[in-house]
Amino acid sequence: MFNSFFYSHKFRYLIAGGANTIFGYLVGLLLYTLFIDRFHIITIGIIANIISISFAFLSYKLFVFRTNGNWLQEYIKCYLVYGGTAIASIFLIWYFVDYLGVRFWVSQIIITLGIIVISFFTHKSFTFKRDKLNDQAD
Repeated sequence: MFNSFFYSHKFRYLIAGGANTIFGYLVGLLLYTLFIDRFHIITIGIIANIISISFAFLSYKLFVFRTNGNWLQEYIKCYLVYGGTAIASIFLIWYFVDYLGVRFWVSQIIITLGIIVISFFTHKSFTFKRDKLNDQAD
């Protein structure tokens, strides 16, 4: 049972999710640092999310769920899942930073933790949904 966990999509999701989270956090922080004097925080958030969602899609498709084909369909579904969470996170970061006075990096960590949990279940059941026969193999 313990060994089977290390070969499951749940374990791979934890690894990919950690990498995606670090990547997304660093992209957001880098873009914020470089462009806060030139662009509104919402614009920075949109650009950071496009880059981060594309990276996450590739890691989930190729490493975690290992689905074949359906690239465009799954990419669109990935954007639907992350689109909702991205819009929420962009406005929550704006609210936390501009209205509550919470530092950007702290706001981003708090919001990201909630997104990790929500995205696993939505990707598993929607974006990369597999039939029951393939799901049992993992």
